[in-house]
Amino acid sequence: MKLGVNLLNFGSGTTPESLVRQATDARDLGFTFAMISDHIAVTPDVHAVYPAPFYDQFLLAAHLAGRVPGLTLGTTITVIPYRHPLQTARLAANVDQLTDGGFILGAGVGWSAAEYRALGVPFEERGAITDEYLTAIRAAWTQDPCDFQGRYVSFEGVRTAPAPASTPHVPVWVGGDSPAALRRAARLGEAWHPFRPTLAALRAQLPRLAEEAERAGRPVPEFTPRIQLAVGAVPDTEDRPLGHGSIDRIRADVEILAELGATHVLFDTYPGDPAARGSADDDRRVLELLVEKVVDAAALTS
Repeated sequence: MKLGVNLLNFGSGTTPESLVRQATDARDLGFTFAMISDHIAVTPDVHAVYPAPFYDQFLLAAHLAGRVPGLTLGTTITVIPYRHPLQTARLAANVDQLTDGGFILGAGVGWSAAEYRALGVPFEERGAITDEYLTAIRAAWTQDPCDFQGRYVSFEGVRTAPAPASTPHVPVWVGGDSPAALRRAARLGEAWHPFRPTLAALRAQLPRLAEEAERAGRPVPEFTPRIQLAVGAVPDTEDRPLGHGSIDRIRADVEILAELGATHVLFDTYPGDPAARGSADDDRRVLELLVEKVVDAAALTS
């Protein structure tokens, strides 16, 4: 099981230097991958949770590729309807070529109706757009020239080189925990990438994911959760997100995820509220505590 860190690419005090430091800290502590969030239009609802400045995930990944070698980089997640699928395919393939550790495209539908309005994309159709765009992205990675005909986008004879360095292409981790997201992961993803899962939810959702994969005639996607860390006294209830609680409880959560078949676990130090966010030093101390008390150091580098 590989372990990674969510890089916080937003908020007061975030600078190019602080972002390189976050990635360097993750690598030096032994984490093998790092992922980056996505917003294009920081509307008031987005700003209330993920305040500006907000650094672009693809540009930041390319920036880190040359400065922090040795990490696999990725997105958690890219809001697929925000960009033309040819642009997303090219960005991901280019970063995959530029990064010695490879690239992962996290994919989801997003949540901000205001951001969709600002970008001129119909919020109510975001699920259908995501499915079609992911299909087009996968075609662009594997066909050169590429033809695609769809409801939302069509193109003919488009040259798509360079292809991704990863084979057969950049892996797609589909986010979300709705029935539609599970179907999307089964049909269009290499992995399912839920955020803040509970044990009760996972016990219900993982069998559904397997059923959807069988229905789609594809292998069951890998299980690659993103875990929000909240170290402290948290009641151990059925709706407790994994990663919330004492260090002993979090260590048990990581063991449970391994038993459930997780191939990767992404740790997220952001509390979800900018007022509750600590400093970069606080984040590093949490990661150091993880390495010291929660995960086997040998497992980090395996």
